[in-house]
Amino acid sequence: MTALLTISVLVLVAIAIWQMTKIFELSQLHAKKSDRGEVATDEDNKNNGILMFAFLVFIYVLTIFSFWKYGKFILPEAASAHGDTYDTLLLWSFVVIFVTQTITQFLLHYFAYKYRGKEGKKALFYADNDRLEFIWTIIPVIVLAGLILWGLFTWTDIMDVNEEDDPLIVELYAQQYNWTARYGGEDNVLGGANVRMIDINRANVLGLDESDPNATDDVIVKELHLPVGRKVNFKMRAQDVLHSAYMPHFRAQMNCVPGMITEFSFTPTITTAEMRLKPEIIDKVARTNALRAERAAAGETENIDPWEFDFILLCNKICGRSHYNMQMKIIVETQEEYEAWIAEQQTFGQTMAMNE
Repeated sequence: MTALLTISVLVLVAIAIWQMTKIFELSQLHAKKSDRGEVATDEDNKNNGILMFAFLVFIYVLTIFSFWKYGKFILPEAASAHGDTYDTLLLWSFVVIFVTQTITQFLLHYFAYKYRGKEGKKALFYADNDRLEFIWTIIPVIVLAGLILWGLFTWTDIMDVNEEDDPLIVELYAQQYNWTARYGGEDNVLGGANVRMIDINRANVLGLDESDPNATDDVIVKELHLPVGRKVNFKMRAQDVLHSAYMPHFRAQMNCVPGMITEFSFTPTITTAEMRLKPEIIDKVARTNALRAERAAAGETENIDPWEFDFILLCNKICGRSHYNMQMKIIVETQEEYEAWIAEQQTFGQTMAMNE
């Protein structure tokens, strides 16, 4: 596939250079010749008009084909409380874009064909038209203002990171090329931390302040567990470069910036077990495993265990050569399951005691 794309790009570049050469030759010819027949004939204009109209048909057919062929790859139902609002806003934005694109592209290509140049025919020129200017200025202003205001209200609602409703506090720590999660422990309060306090020899990988009593019961893990129906406030740090915590199934993303703490919150609404029973997820898992088995049988990959759906945390910033591998599994479970899991984890204080 990479080779095919490379060849395609080279062919397109060659065509572009050839077309630019023809344009240059045509401009030079027009400058030297006064005979219009040596420049562009009615036949040339007709052919260009037909090509413009043909391209209009092509982009519409390609759009319909893409929806039909690749629509199954879109994200499934949102698994967070704010996800439905986010998806609705995105859907209406796409509707406005597609309707506008359909109308404007049709007019552009159709008029290019209908009003193609003809020998002796003069174009009708409007110096200005106040009514048209008003229409194509005020309508986009109203539509865009509506979308922007809707987006601002949605963003304000989503970015509710207050701690008055007793959210679960979780830190996401980003570094090339992995994620680490930290829970506040029994007091649900994260201890102080600073990258200058990182001590690999004593397993203090996040730079926690050992003198801070709130850090003693903190729990550091490499797999994120979240209780369904409870709000989670994420506090995010980065050790080295700019990263971005991206949780697509929860419609959540926030940059992780070295030297500062960024925050994002959401409430999970669907457990991992419930999501795995969704028909679209069952179909996705079946298609993926069939493809993996086919490639393994052909010797392209090793015969590995079947894939199973999980929520996932990704890095959505290109942070280096192993950026693609920067991910962490997210498990959404019941409150009881979460409490049983967190009780099994070792606290920071216990880890430090073992390294004394």
